[in-house]
Amino acid sequence: MQNAAKLWVSAVKIRKKSLEISSFLEDYPDMSEIDAIDRRILALLQKHGRISNAELAQRVHLSPSACHRRVQRLEEGGVIQDYVALLNARKLQRQTTVFVEITLSGQADELLDRFERAVRAIPDVLECHLMAGTADYLLKIVVEDTDDFARIHRQHLARLPGVAQMHSSFALRTVFRTTAIPV
Repeated sequence: MQNAAKLWVSAVKIRKKSLEISSFLEDYPDMSEIDAIDRRILALLQKHGRISNAELAQRVHLSPSACHRRVQRLEEGGVIQDYVALLNARKLQRQTTVFVEITLSGQADELLDRFERAVRAIPDVLECHLMAGTADYLLKIVVEDTDDFARIHRQHLARLPGVAQMHSSFALRTVFRTTAIPV
């Protein structure tokens, strides 16, 4: 009889915990509100993406299970988009960063779509931004040296559809770089 009572109490506790979790997840269905603990979790994960859940939980003062639930919620809500390894460009002989401003010959949707599809296919382009201002697009490209950039220019950039003007600027030195978004 005592075992049955213990099982019943355990089942009630599990059900209660399940309702608490459901309630917690329902409180943030659209991720519009991220609390201070979520912000600490995000800040730590941006700097230490391989941190264990146990270490993360300890640093944000949560139990490992509560921390894991929060991380899952942030992942499922799309706040945490992905986990990546950041590589040392210098060690991979890609130490030169080039910013390329591109002005297109027109603004028709078809031209923009063709340009964007083509630029996505260039493996050396790290970023492509549609701009407001004098240039239509700004590309960030990593290269080995000026000869490597000349090769990329001949093989890829000069063949992009609809380009009217292109201006390239070489970074002399990276003063600082981060991938961490302020939270």
